[in-house]
Amino acid sequence: MRAFFSRWSLFFWIACLPALSWAQAPVRIAMIETLSGPLAAGGEAALRNLVWATERVNARGGIKLNSGARPLQMVRYDSKGQVEEALSALRSAIDDGIRIVMQGNSSAVAAALVDAIGKHNEREPGKRVIFLNYAAVDPALTNERCSFWHFRFDAHADMRMAALMQVLREDRSVQKVYLIGQDYSFGQAVLREGRRQLTLVRPDVQIVGDELHPLGRVKDFIPYATKIKASGAQAVLTGNFGSDLTLLVRAARDVGFEGKFYTFYGNALGVPGVLAEAGVGKVVAVAEWFANVPGEAAQNFYQSFRQRFPRPQDDYIHMRMQLMMEALAQSIEKAQSLEAFAVAQELGRAEVALAGHTGRMRSADHQFQQALRVVLMDKQGSAGVRFDAEGSGYGFRVIRSLSADQAEQAHGCKMDRPQR
Repeated sequence: MRAFFSRWSLFFWIACLPALSWAQAPVRIAMIETLSGPLAAGGEAALRNLVWATERVNARGGIKLNSGARPLQMVRYDSKGQVEEALSALRSAIDDGIRIVMQGNSSAVAAALVDAIGKHNEREPGKRVIFLNYAAVDPALTNERCSFWHFRFDAHADMRMAALMQVLREDRSVQKVYLIGQDYSFGQAVLREGRRQLTLVRPDVQIVGDELHPLGRVKDFIPYATKIKASGAQAVLTGNFGSDLTLLVRAARDVGFEGKFYTFYGNALGVPGVLAEAGVGKVVAVAEWFANVPGEAAQNFYQSFRQRFPRPQDDYIHMRMQLMMEALAQSIEKAQSLEAFAVAQELGRAEVALAGHTGRMRSADHQFQQALRVVLMDKQGSAGVRFDAEGSGYGFRVIRSLSADQAEQAHGCKMDRPQR
């Protein structure tokens, strides 16, 4: 499978034609992601964020090396959400001479990439690769499966769950909870941790459903929604993303479920528009950053993204991806090298800041540490909701903030660190 440029990549090169006169070749980055099929919307959202991040670096002169400044270039490879396709894409990227890989929208794919990159780097030390992960949040990836070559910039599932529990702990309207998730490593980890944390934080809450469904293959969630409603649950707790989340909340609305959704990703990609008024005060989400984070710097940052991508359906910004690209640029410049080991050494201690949001890479396990926010859906124009999501007229206001220190968790990583 060979690489091909998306229309966003093409727009990037057209918009930055002066880069063609740069003396040095671009620093190419392989994005291996789900770019076709039912979960493609999440991959396209990631691509927009990464393209915008490279544009920002290039606009200020690119990567500054002693040999000359070099622009960043994203090259996309479609994994189709499948592990074997992702491994084939990795081989293609390596054959194409690319030594920096980014991926995120599947923990199963991320785990396979971590293993494959580790083995490749042992076999071919002259062609070593680093892996920057922006969304694969199975906790194992920075615990028992941690790797010197892998860096996670998103909070892992247990960290996100703990942030949600800060709100659920005080939500006494919820006495019965239904757990539902995607049947693979990430979804299983979310439900497992949900059960554990509920027992600790809200032992009075009854778990009335605990269910896994196939990833990206369910077209009709009405049977699941019917069971949720019949269970008497006042809340659903889920890590679902993409169409699996949108179709679930649509089905819940259609069967008349009036409970809450405690989610990892309920703030965009169709959910606000699907629920509309029915979601006000009922959809909770968690991430490192949202459009309505207070502060002029944050609001200006969001508005600049919307100017770059004005279509309502493109309204999904990930601060962590912006910080990830800043950390990469910083690390290459500090190393004054593109060699994987040298860059990895610097990435392991990177500290970055952008639009008032800061983060640092924890060297012990390569888990990025940053603040987390929990938000609640409300009407645009309500207190704390200046911006809506996807042109829906509904947005999310911050109801709980955790500092990086508060969000940080212990790890079980025993990293094998190469000498060079």
